[in-house]
Amino acid sequence: MTGELSDKIDRRLLALLQSNARDSTTTLAKKLGVARTTVHERITRMERNGLIRGYSAVLSRDPFETYVASLLMLIIVKQKQTSIVEQLKRFPEIKLCQAVNGECDILCEVEVPHLEDLEALLIEISEIGGITNARTMIVTALKFDRRMNAAGSQAAVHAAAFSRGEAG
Repeated sequence: MTGELSDKIDRRLLALLQSNARDSTTTLAKKLGVARTTVHERITRMERNGLIRGYSAVLSRDPFETYVASLLMLIIVKQKQTSIVEQLKRFPEIKLCQAVNGECDILCEVEVPHLEDLEALLIEISEIGGITNARTMIVTALKFDRRMNAAGSQAAVHAAAFSRGEAG
């Protein structure tokens, strides 16, 4: 994080925003027991100092929507990692890209609508200079995911605890 949290109110405010960034400053002020202008000033400060970089909508996946999820393991020429990662950013199908150690150098989580789309994506990625080997594993079932949607619900739990003064 770029910015600093000044105090417990900042931490509680940030937790509330993570839980629901659409709450009005009036609603947030009531939950925190401070003036609306205090909330506005603190949010403005956290945005200005880079602690809050933006706001986004977390979309839920339609359970009837089909897609193919896979893990892409790339072995690369280390000196070309920056260039390779920049080129991988062009592919919206790559949802997560991580540098790792072990059997591969880069591990990507990929989602495509159809299996044929995965093949086309892999062909395009294989043309990136500096990738010496690529392996793919198709995800057959999601057992649990503690990111995004789960993070949103965890943030809600933390925000509720903060608003009750139970954490901090």
